[in-house]
Amino acid sequence: MQTWFITGASGGLASRITRRLLERGDRVAVTVRKPGVLDDLKAQYGSRLWQAHLDLTNPQQIVEVIERAWEELGTIDVLVNNAAYGLYGAVEEASDGQIEHLFMTNVIGSLRAARAVLPFFRKQGSGHIVQISSMAGHYSTPGMGLYCSSKWAVEGAFEALAKEAAPFNIKTTIVEPGGIRTNFITSNAVFGERMDVYRDKEAGQFVSLMKGELPGIDMNMFNQMVVGDPDKMAQQIIRRVDQGDGPIRMALGSDAYEQIREALLDRLAALDAQKELAYSTDADDVVRQA
Repeated sequence: MQTWFITGASGGLASRITRRLLERGDRVAVTVRKPGVLDDLKAQYGSRLWQAHLDLTNPQQIVEVIERAWEELGTIDVLVNNAAYGLYGAVEEASDGQIEHLFMTNVIGSLRAARAVLPFFRKQGSGHIVQISSMAGHYSTPGMGLYCSSKWAVEGAFEALAKEAAPFNIKTTIVEPGGIRTNFITSNAVFGERMDVYRDKEAGQFVSLMKGELPGIDMNMFNQMVVGDPDKMAQQIIRRVDQGDGPIRMALGSDAYEQIREALLDRLAALDAQKELAYSTDADDVVRQA
């Protein structure tokens, strides 16, 4: 039996992970924003489900909740940083407050949770951090720039953290799902203040799609276009932790594989086209290896 600590477990992918873990006999500590959303699981599994309210924009609360979970449960074997949300619209359309809150939650909140658990992992000589990122951590498109940038930041920080924690027998997995058939978009989406200049541009069309405002397309139709099965994804995440070893990044969903691959190939081609330019700016005394 392992003890898992999962943030943002009230719905979506995290709730599927929680249910699968409880079904197989593990112990799960979850954090939620809305009290009572997991009462059915609490009634069924009792003390194997530990709950706490947590606002990831509150740094003191993050430390207090993790310390309390450790003290009451005696250990945490796996941290799953799942809590996040999407902010959509052109970059210019979002307010300063919206941008700050997005990064406080998606990036800084995840980092604070990881930093809070690392001393406990080192003390016990093991641990596994599962950071939920997104395929959007590899590309950026109009209307998603701010959400994508939060995931790019997560990718960079946790790639370094993985290498820093590895000598202490602490493993890290960055999970990059594609679209998932959950309520992530409908229940977690935040939009900037729409500007007329963007309405007929790609960013505006994307927002209209997300809001179900495009003629002939409703959210039910949009959800049917999403390919990711949350139960299958939950199963693979748990399997990766059970296996222990594996690539630092884990793409889930055919759309994630295709989108990430295309983004990486495009970036590599653009870089290769600039090789001569890049080398031309070296100092004259630089000796190049053959």
